[in-house]
Amino acid sequence: MSIIQRIKCGNVNCYIVSDGVSGILIDTGRSEHLDTVINACKPYKMKLIILTHAHFDHAENAAALSELFRVPIGMHQDDIELIESQNNQSMSAKAFMGKIILSATNMVSKRKMREFAPFVLLKDGDDLNGYGIKAKVIGLPGHTKGSIGVDIDEKAVIVGDALMNIFYPTVSLLYNDEKMMLNSANKITELGARTVYFGHGKPLQNRTWVKKAV
Repeated sequence: MSIIQRIKCGNVNCYIVSDGVSGILIDTGRSEHLDTVINACKPYKMKLIILTHAHFDHAENAAALSELFRVPIGMHQDDIELIESQNNQSMSAKAFMGKIILSATNMVSKRKMREFAPFVLLKDGDDLNGYGIKAKVIGLPGHTKGSIGVDIDEKAVIVGDALMNIFYPTVSLLYNDEKMMLNSANKITELGARTVYFGHGKPLQNRTWVKKAV
């Protein structure tokens, strides 16, 4: 059975999924939290870094951690363009709190990550057993074009920013494509009984994330 360790990096979560010895890191946090992530990873033999998406708050430490632990970076190919510039995919918001976050995000959109080349291109349905955990990749586009999650032991799912629990549990408050984002939220609901681990906020039990129109 896999062990999920939440690493709190300010308002962003990273996760180590392990068998107690070997582990994979999911998301890497911002540069100011690099030491926190390094110290969390040190007890394990790290095998892979997975990025749920390539926004800087989730991916800024990817190059440094890959180099330090000598492990490949895995992500969806549709988010590679964000490594060069966060402005390569547009973001929108409808909810009031989403608009506040979007405004703050726009202020730091010129922040440039240390570039890296993902060695492992991940897509929906990819099996991660070869990295020591019983898990599969789940495609969750919408927040970004290449957003993905990790379904672990059919008991937990790490969703990145496909869902958010910053102020309250909800579908993503920011999105590149609203329809795809809502479809991805429904996809998470359809997984059934799972603990949902968010990119922002505390974990909760899975639920119906999109209300049906009456």
